[in-house]
Amino acid sequence: MSQETIRPVKWTLPIITLVGVAAAIVTAFFGSGALGGTPVSEAAGGALSADATPVAPAGSAFSIWSVIYLGLAAYALWQLTPTARRSSRQRALRPWALLSALLNAAWIWAVQFDLLIGSVVVIVLLLAVLIRIMFILGAPRTGGWLEVLLVDGTFGLYMGWVSVATLANTYALLVAEGIELFRGIPLGVVGIVVAAGIGVATALISRGRIAPGLATAWGLAWVAVGRTEGQYESQVLVWTAAVAAAVVLLVAVLTRVRSGARIVPQATADATAPEERSGIVARPVRGN
Repeated sequence: MSQETIRPVKWTLPIITLVGVAAAIVTAFFGSGALGGTPVSEAAGGALSADATPVAPAGSAFSIWSVIYLGLAAYALWQLTPTARRSSRQRALRPWALLSALLNAAWIWAVQFDLLIGSVVVIVLLLAVLIRIMFILGAPRTGGWLEVLLVDGTFGLYMGWVSVATLANTYALLVAEGIELFRGIPLGVVGIVVAAGIGVATALISRGRIAPGLATAWGLAWVAVGRTEGQYESQVLVWTAAVAAAVVLLVAVLTRVRSGARIVPQATADATAPEERSGIVARPVRGN
């Protein structure tokens, strides 16, 4: 094993990452209205409310943020441990995790100041960062199942949910700008299919990571619930979103089962070809 992998990183970036995640969580409380901010659903003239567009998830969908923020808080603490500070995987992940937290906070502030265009730019950047993180998580891990839960699980949910949120945010901007076409059922169906396509592609490329598929399916399922009432009530949208959610989750599970993949142990990392370590997942290892 290389000396670079064994030697712990200096404390500077881990501490900055902890502070960045903490700042993002505090900002999220502010954006929820708990600390005097305007709830996201009411900000920007209600453009991001549960009934603002044909692809807006019902309000309960956003409870997934509680799980994501809890996971981010746990990750921010865990990445301070000796195991994480010695991990080349965490060395690569840490700056991107910090950037995702800062972009998360920036998105909330953009919405607070009614900057819908800015919010779309930020959330697209956030999605790009999370996609990059998914590739980084293909490297061998050292922290066992705790790392799987706190890192792979948290950032997988984060990426899956933000892919749906990016769609909803984009439609909110277009509707707010008066582009009536995006109020219609046909483009609502198109948007749902696009979100499902991203979820399916993620499942196939990642060889069946469950967390992104679960979060994408969650978001689409709540789009279906949201279309059972309100100004965009539509059985077509209900069934499209419900089927899309089921397909994303089913593809993720089946791909996982068929791949039979598990992450290569760190002890064998140096024997792994560089091209195998750079992918979105580690190479499949058969056996126990």
